[in-house]
Amino acid sequence: MRDVVVVGSGPNGLAAAVTLARAGLDVLVLEAQATVGGGARTAPLGRNVVLRPGADADAVAELPHDLCSAVHPLALASPFFQDLDLAAHGVRLVSPEASYAHPLAAGPRGRAAVGYRDLGRTLEHLHELGGAPAARAWARTFRPLVDQHDVVARLLLDDRRRALRAGGAARSSLAAAAAVARGIAAPPRSGVAGALFAGVAVHAMAPLASAAAAGTGTLLGTLGHARGWPVPLGGSQAITDALLADLEAHGGTVVTGVRVRTRRDLPPARDYVLDTNVPTALAVLGDDLPVHVRATLRGFRGGPAAATVALVLDGPVPWADDAVGHAGTVHLGGSAAEISAAQADVRAGRHAARPVVLLGDPTVADPGRERGGLRVVWAYAHVPAGSDRDVTEDVLAHVDRYAPGVRDRVVATRCVPAARLSAHDENLHDGDIASGAITTWQMIARPRLARDPHHLGDVGGGTRAYLASAATPPGPGVHGMGGFLAAQSLLRRRGVGTVLGSART
Repeated sequence: MRDVVVVGSGPNGLAAAVTLARAGLDVLVLEAQATVGGGARTAPLGRNVVLRPGADADAVAELPHDLCSAVHPLALASPFFQDLDLAAHGVRLVSPEASYAHPLAAGPRGRAAVGYRDLGRTLEHLHELGGAPAARAWARTFRPLVDQHDVVARLLLDDRRRALRAGGAARSSLAAAAAVARGIAAPPRSGVAGALFAGVAVHAMAPLASAAAAGTGTLLGTLGHARGWPVPLGGSQAITDALLADLEAHGGTVVTGVRVRTRRDLPPARDYVLDTNVPTALAVLGDDLPVHVRATLRGFRGGPAAATVALVLDGPVPWADDAVGHAGTVHLGGSAAEISAAQADVRAGRHAARPVVLLGDPTVADPGRERGGLRVVWAYAHVPAGSDRDVTEDVLAHVDRYAPGVRDRVVATRCVPAARLSAHDENLHDGDIASGAITTWQMIARPRLARDPHHLGDVGGGTRAYLASAATPPGPGVHGMGGFLAAQSLLRRRGVGTVLGSART
C-alpha cells in the first residue's frame, strides 16, 4: 500500500507530491494526460492550425507554445516556490520592463496606459495620461503595498492562520488599498487609472466592484510593481520539469496515461490528494465522502470560462502605442464601464459583443521563443461556461482596434473553444480556468467553509482525502500553494514534519 496517491500533475499536484516526498513518504502521482504539468505545459504548436496560404507548415508546427498559462506573477511571490528555490532548479523567471498594458483608444494614434515594473515611472505615465487624480489614486493604492510586497503575498497566498499572525501592518494597508481600488475601478468614475486597474482585476472574472476583483487586482498590481510579471525562459514547462525532477530525486513516482474516474481506479493508499476540480473530486470519491462534506461540495459553483487563441505572427504586434510592445501582457477591453458590461454578459450566459481579451506575448521577455522570424502570441477571451464558439475573429478584431495592420502579420491561428479546454487539462471543465467562480464568498469558503478547507475527511478504512487544486485556498494561479497547504494538512495529521516551509510552521 502506498503512503500517498496524488491525482493530477499540475503545479499544485506536483507541489503536494514534492512536499510529501521530501518528508519521507512514498508518493505516487497519477496523470491522465501523456505528459506532466496540467496547465503549465509547453509543447510544439503542431499542425492543427489554420495556415495563411504559402505559410511554412513545418516551421509553424515546431514553434514552442504554452498550452494554458504562460505569464506567472504568482510564481515569484509563492512561498512554496521561494522555499523550493526555483532558480536553484534551473528555472529562470524573466520580467519585461512593463508588466501589463491597457490600450485606451482605437486607431493608429491610440494611447495606452501601462503598468511598468517601476512604480514611479507608472505614476509619471498616469499623470501624463490622466492628470494628477489618476496618479494619486494609483499611488494611494499601491505605494504602501509595494513597500511590503512579501508580507502582502504571504497574507493572500499562505495558510490563513499563519498569514494573519504575520502581517498586522500589511493587513491594514491591504484593506485600505482594496477600498481605494474598488473606487477607482467603479464605472463611471474610473477614467485612465480605473481602466488600467480593471484590466488587472478582470483576471478574477468577478464583478469589478466586488471584493474578489479588488483583491485580485490589488495583489497582481502590487506584484507587477514589486517583482514584475515574469515568464520562464523556454516556457512554462520549465517550472513543471523542475518540480518533476525534485520529486523523482526524493523517491516519488509519476505514471502518465492513467485516468481516475472513480474510487475503483485508485490503488490502495493511506491518503489521497486530488489536484482536481470539485466535480471530479465528487465523481471519484462519491458516497465515500462524509455526508456534510459531500453536500457542501455539491453547492460549489463553477465560474465563467475562457476560450484560447494562438496567433502565429511574422513579427511583433504593431501596436499603435509603441509602449504596449514593452509589456508581456495586454488587457483588451476598453474602459472600466465597457469591461464591466462585457463581463455582465458572460455571467448571464451571453457572448459579449466585444469580449474581454487577455493577450500574452512571451517573446517580449524571452526572445528565444522566436524562431525564423515567427512568434506565438497567445490570447484568451472571456466566454460563458461550456461555450463552443471559435473566438479567433473576436480576438483578431479586438487586437486590430489597437494594432491596425496586425492581420497582415498573422501566419497561422488556432482556437480551442471553452468546451474543449478540458481535452488537455481535465480541471478546465467547460473552460472554467479558475476551477470555480471567484466570488467573495467562494474565496472565503473555497471549496467549503472549514477550518482546514483542504481536508475532505475520512473516505473509509482510515484513509483520508485532500483537495489540492485551484478550487482550494489560495485559488487559481501557478504558485503551488494549494498543493503545499494540502500536503501540510496531511503531514500535521500524521505528526510528520516537513522540510519545505519549516521556517513558517
